[in-house]
Amino acid sequence: MRLLVVEDDIDVAQDLARALQGAGFIVDTAGDGETAWFKGSTEDYAAVVLDLGLPKLDGLSVLKRWRSAQRDFPVLIVSARSDWTEKVDGIEAGADDYLGKPFQIPELVARVRALLRRAAGHASPAIEVGKLVLDTSRMSATWAGRPVRLSQLEFRFLHYLAHHAGCPISAGELAEHLYGASDTNDSNAIEALVVRLRRKIGPDVIETRRGFGYALAQNGA
Repeated sequence: MRLLVVEDDIDVAQDLARALQGAGFIVDTAGDGETAWFKGSTEDYAAVVLDLGLPKLDGLSVLKRWRSAQRDFPVLIVSARSDWTEKVDGIEAGADDYLGKPFQIPELVARVRALLRRAAGHASPAIEVGKLVLDTSRMSATWAGRPVRLSQLEFRFLHYLAHHAGCPISAGELAEHLYGASDTNDSNAIEALVVRLRRKIGPDVIETRRGFGYALAQNGA
């Protein structure tokens, strides 16, 4: 899944990006409010980590603009402003969670995962679609109770489909959330990935819906 980290401290932004990438996410960054506003308004992010103290446009204003524009991705605010009134302002502006600085990076990663689970209607780190079970905290998978060895890319692919269970996802959208903004990864790369996964977990697990994209079979195939 593709995330946006909005943080004006370059070192902090890089640390967060590395940690989230290590957890299996594609990460874009923005160092000021205007850039964040533009990226969040034009790109399809699964979630955003948003600092409040930003140059050019403060984080709270960015968040309010996104919500006014019906951008409904989950937002985790991270801020040194730890007063309870600041937290209330952030939540009322449309934030889904608030983490005060300083914080431990593993906690931030866990909170992002929790936001994504809730957005998809999942209460547990384990996502079940038919016989397929994905453990998002361990980045592991089982099929009919049998462990399946997956690369990080393969896991991200299945995770994104499971996050949108029942809905076909186009190859273009999948490529964006698997590879980021790279223009070297097209529908052929997605098709090759699907072929590999069908060899590992069966030919009927990933459905091809002509003209729409790919979806996970929900009938226990």
